[in-house]
Amino acid sequence: MSRPASTRKPRASSQARIAGILASARELLAAHGMANLSIYTVAEHAGIPPSSVYHFFASVPALLEGLTADVHAAFRACLQEPVEHASLRSWHDLSHVIERRMLAIYARDAAARQLILAQHGLAEVTQADHQHDIELGRLMQALFERHFPLPQLPTDIDVFALAMELGDRVYARSVQLHGEITPRLAEEGMRVFDAYLGLYLPAALPKRTTPLA
Repeated sequence: MSRPASTRKPRASSQARIAGILASARELLAAHGMANLSIYTVAEHAGIPPSSVYHFFASVPALLEGLTADVHAAFRACLQEPVEHASLRSWHDLSHVIERRMLAIYARDAAARQLILAQHGLAEVTQADHQHDIELGRLMQALFERHFPLPQLPTDIDVFALAMELGDRVYARSVQLHGEITPRLAEEGMRVFDAYLGLYLPAALPKRTTPLA
């Protein structure tokens, strides 16, 4: 799998350059899709020489992996936002809060739709997305556990990550058909997410008296 040239944490000046490169890639991806994305178009859009892009990203897949990580940072942040415990009547309410937050990210971020929901056939990006989904699934499980005592879940699969990926399949279908996630298919994706979790979570799962710290 292609990766940025260095795994060390870059200096502040390098972080600023990486952020600018990713911002340019995001804008180009949103405007023109993946077909026209290249190191040279990103460099031109960012106003820097191609060698400066290659210094941090050795290939377009490596650049897209970096952008995928950037997109998933927004998903992580939405899972870390507070949830009003008193407003939750059942675990379904919590799942809807989470899915609506993620749908809001897809709605405002065309690059996220292109990377995660579009059919691009890039194995490196798909693998990076899957690894990020596992992390998001664990954060999601911890969020559920904070508000509801969860039953024993399988250890050989990541239930929450798989539920999220199944919902994404519906959202991807909507993007392929309509170029966006329509309200109708957003609702269907949420139903798929809920239905899969419902195989493991009892409908009458009691809410904690107070959320875990």
